[in-house]
Amino acid sequence: MNTIKSKTAYITGGTKGIGYSVAESIIKEGGNAIITSRTKTAAEKAASTLNAMGYPGKVVGVEADVRSLPSQMEAVAAGKAAFGSIDIVIANAGVGHFAPIQELTAEEWSETIDINLTGVFNTVKAGLDELIANKGYLFTIASLAGTNFFATGSAYNASKFGLVGFTQAVMLDVRSQGVKVSTIMPGSVSTHFNGHTPSEKDAWKIQPEDIGQMVVDLLKMPARTLPSKVEVRPTTPK
Repeated sequence: MNTIKSKTAYITGGTKGIGYSVAESIIKEGGNAIITSRTKTAAEKAASTLNAMGYPGKVVGVEADVRSLPSQMEAVAAGKAAFGSIDIVIANAGVGHFAPIQELTAEEWSETIDINLTGVFNTVKAGLDELIANKGYLFTIASLAGTNFFATGSAYNASKFGLVGFTQAVMLDVRSQGVKVSTIMPGSVSTHFNGHTPSEKDAWKIQPEDIGQMVVDLLKMPARTLPSKVEVRPTTPK
């Protein structure tokens, strides 16, 4: 079984929700995490909260924007400076704009594609040298919207269908170099996504810590085995 202890994960959008829970799951196992946010204050506050939990791993918060390749390069460099290397990259940052095509604006379309798809490209490009050097693991957080289309979802569906295809192609590009690649495709998750405030009414949904546990479990898989695309749903949906 592979160990996570002393390995370092770079996680975009790590201040809340799935990214935050993935970081917590990794530091529980003795790994370290770099979490990013578009604001320095949010990144450092989330890192401070995680560090105060007393887990064996440590967290550094870094300001970064996935829409900018130079910003991602700088954040990866900062993470490497803090921990020496980066073994795991988790492209998690995402946004959702939902409207009929008649009402969807050009700005909403561009932001969705820029963050959910181009942003992942930028994250992968920034972290790829480290992943290859360390025979690491790349995760992208996609969605069941990457295989199931729905009304009002033209921008979101396009970004997530594209993300699933992008990730699987990258997997084929780099697996011969010892890099494992998985895309996780959750259904309904209890997070702050799209302005939602989680409550007891969300108890039926996948919880962010469930995705964190899934990442840890995948990291512990034998080197010979690669679950490259994982669909995950609530057991009993509303």
